[in-house]
Amino acid sequence: MMRKSLGVLAAAGLLATAAAAPATAQDSRVVTIPDGEPIKLGMMFVTSGANAVLGEDQQIGVEVAAEDRGELLGHEIDLVLQDSLCTPEGGAQAAQALTSDPDLVAVVGPTCSGAVDGAAQIINEAGLTAISGSATSPPLTSADREDRFDGFLRTAWNDQVQGKLVAEYVMNELGLTKAATIHDGSIYAESLVGVFGEEFEALGGEVTLATAVNLGQTDMIQVLTNVAESGPELVYFPIFTAEGGFIVDQAADVSGLEGVTLFGSDGLFSMAFVEAAGPNVEGMYLSASNFDLLADTYPAMLERYLEVGNVDQPLAPFHGHTYDAANIIMDAIEEVGVVGDDGSVSIDLDELRAAIYATTDHPGVTGTLSCTETGDCGAPIIGVYQVGPETVEDEVFPPELVG
Repeated sequence: MMRKSLGVLAAAGLLATAAAAPATAQDSRVVTIPDGEPIKLGMMFVTSGANAVLGEDQQIGVEVAAEDRGELLGHEIDLVLQDSLCTPEGGAQAAQALTSDPDLVAVVGPTCSGAVDGAAQIINEAGLTAISGSATSPPLTSADREDRFDGFLRTAWNDQVQGKLVAEYVMNELGLTKAATIHDGSIYAESLVGVFGEEFEALGGEVTLATAVNLGQTDMIQVLTNVAESGPELVYFPIFTAEGGFIVDQAADVSGLEGVTLFGSDGLFSMAFVEAAGPNVEGMYLSASNFDLLADTYPAMLERYLEVGNVDQPLAPFHGHTYDAANIIMDAIEEVGVVGDDGSVSIDLDELRAAIYATTDHPGVTGTLSCTETGDCGAPIIGVYQVGPETVEDEVFPPELVG
């Protein structure tokens, strides 16, 4: 059985050998769940604003995983949701809310790398471990990452892979050698355009302009005018729904951008973005999870996703990765949980973290997953899609896979 609890906030891979887990920031804490009480798992997803579809996609993935599991060590599963927005502030508020519950044992999420940035220290100091199915920024799992990220892992890819793939596709498949980049100041976008730029230049390309917009900005004309004056053949802007939509919509009004190719990434991979961008989005490229490379078990999971979510097509690219994150956590709980004679379950949070980090050859719907000592568990299954008329006019999603 599964329960869902909704929290409200006012603010509205790389295959590798398993490694030992970092220690928690405090003495190990044991959570004991009495007989008849549920095991609580936190969810930190963006559930409000223009990016809410990303979190909704992930929430359905976790709900499917919990329903498929049924129970853990004889206890129901209670999913406790907090809105982490897509910002450090939102992540911090969601983490504070979840960690205030002494019965919580682990967290799935956050959605966005920026939210991880704000939540990581709070989660780690509480002795909890979080696995995100979507936060892809390289610094979160780098070899020299800060200690505050010790409680963080991910089942999504690392943007070192995504940025390189996009650069190679632009150069080798599209045959374009001049690109401008736009980020939004988030750790996700800034890291991703940085990787893209380095890889693109290494391939012989030229970054004509590296610029930025602000979160909440609606007038993109001056930024796009600056971009046009730099003479690019392509504009790469791996940002999010609202700002991305304004860029696409307004690019058609800027002299010098006629015929310039537009390219985004997984933060824009949703019908919500297509609708925000309007008809000018046709022909645009997007990088995201390559659904054709997922495991043989993915189609059955997708059927359950459509049923549980009451939707007729995927909302965004991360439901499978988040399903896998939830299952890695639940496998670890079953491994380390101690069932008492009275039906209670005791879970040592240090042992739980160690079991999660020790994950090796997990049979996920996104592939066979193994976690590194810095928390990368995901396989690099990234594809390139092109938005066509069937997506713009008939709302068929995902768009056509082209690379």
